[in-house]
Parts: sequence; structure tokens; C-alpha cells
Amino acid sequence: MTIVKPASAVEPPAPSVLERRYRKLLLAYPRHYRTAYGDELLDVLLADAAGRTGPPPKEVWGLLLGGVRSRILHQATGNAWADGLHLAVTAVTAANLAALLPYAGTLPLWTLLSALALLAVQRGRLRTAFALTLVTGVKAAAIAAGRPAFDLTVLPVYPNPLGDRPLFGDSSPLVAAAGYAVALIGLLVLISRSRAPRVRSWWWWAAIVPAAWAGPAWMAEEAGHPLSLSRMAAEVTAFGLAAVCGYLARDHRWAFAASVYLLATSGGMILHAPELTKQHLAYEGVLVLLALAAAFAPFRHRRHCLD
Repeated sequence: MTIVKPASAVEPPAPSVLERRYRKLLLAYPRHYRTAYGDELLDVLLADAAGRTGPPPKEVWGLLLGGVRSRILHQATGNAWADGLHLAVTAVTAANLAALLPYAGTLPLWTLLSALALLAVQRGRLRTAFALTLVTGVKAAAIAAGRPAFDLTVLPVYPNPLGDRPLFGDSSPLVAAAGYAVALIGLLVLISRSRAPRVRSWWWWAAIVPAAWAGPAWMAEEAGHPLSLSRMAAEVTAFGLAAVCGYLARDHRWAFAASVYLLATSGGMILHAPELTKQHLAYEGVLVLLALAAAFAPFRHRRHCLD
């Protein structure tokens, strides 16, 4: 006796190697795009790839570039200034955490609170982020001023291998508090809108260690305000991405975020102005130029198609 399986029980055919490769490439596109157009686009790609075992390099590049562009355009939705402010607060909070990370062994609680503040900002938990940023900022300013706050901290606070100088050893209470103050003001503005911001990417956490690491050094150790190549690479990459995103999306949110970040993190440059070298000025100039590029990129010439 032969048992015939109903149509609903018949297993679908396994995807081919080519189909699996195309599906992996389509992961470059955001989920909402894949849900709406993924199957249709896959059918077109497979129809044009008859007889091939893999996508050609030109098609691979086109799909990856299209996916990145689609993700950027998806980010350029909603109120540009509010979203740009939230992006700036995320970047500044990440920088605040990077400043404490080399001292996590001595200040585990405050480093943890700073990490939780970044997590709250990233997930759009604004009121929680405000409370965590406030207490962490008060502690940071107190350490810079050499005063006790909340608990007893032995000064100077020496770093782990990520750092090379005591915490806020070449800074001041105002400079130490500046980043927290900018983040707090931004959070207050966002809270007043009574609308939750978008959830930020987990990729922000990948920038923490490069921003925290004191090496490899780009200048002599005796410099009054040393810069590390790892932090420079992280910041230049972020500012470069801001310019690219502004160019592709014709949107100012990334330029606004870059400008607020510069405002919050330039206190050290101002404090050590008499000691700045050509290397300092060149680096700051690169960041300013990239921020200007992000600001002017949305005004690029629009191409008109003739009917």
C-alpha cells in the first residue's frame, strides 16, 4: 500500500548554492526592505544568473553598495534634528565611557554605571540614561577636582594597560564635566519631546576600546595633551561616515551630531592651547573639515532627468 503525503506535508526543495549566496548578500539590506522586496529581488537575480554557480564581482559590489545605501536612507527618517541630537548624545556618552574604561580596575562601579548609561541611551531609555549620566558626571568632576563624592576614591587613579596617565591628571573639573553636561542637556531636550528615539546600533560598542586605548602614540609622551592613533582612527572613521551618510541621504542629522560631539570633546584642546603642536592642530583641522563636509554634502547638485 502506497502512502501519499498531502501537498502541505511535501518539503520544499533545498535552496541551491547560488540562492544561498544571494541571500547572504541581501543581508546587506535592512530587514524591512528584505521583507517587502527580498523574494522579488531574489527571483530576478536567479533568473539573470542562469548557468552560473556564483554572483559576479560587479553584482556583489552592487548589492553590497545598494544595501548600505538603503540602510543609510532608512536612518534618515523622522525629525532630523531630534535624531541628530540623540546620535550626538550616543557618541558623547560613548566617549565618556572610553575615558573611564582604562580605570575600570580601580573604579569598577563608576565604569559599570557609565556603560549602563550608554546602554540606556542606545536603547532609548532617556530618563534612566539621564540619572546614570548625572551621577557618573558628578563623580568624574569630583575626581578631577580632587574631592570626594558618593564614595572615597584614592587619588591619583592609575590606569590599566589601556591607559598611560592618571585619570584627569592633565585635565580640569570643567573639562571633565563638559561631556557629561552636553549629554545631560541633550537628554533633557529629548525627554521634553515625549517621544522615544530610535534604537541605535550595537556597533557603537566596537568603538569604545579604540577610543580608550592610549596607544600607539602619535606624539611624544611628554606632550601636554597626547593623542593616540587608535582614538584618532575611531573619530576620523566616525566623522568620515557622517560625511558619507550626509552625502547619500542629503540629510543634516549626521553633521549636527558631529558638531555637538566636537563641542563636547574639544575642552582638552582649549585647556592645553599653549602646548598644542602642529600635530594637534592638523588633527583638529581634519575633524573640522570632515564636519564641514557632512554639513555641505546634503547640498550636492541634484541630477535632473530629461523626459
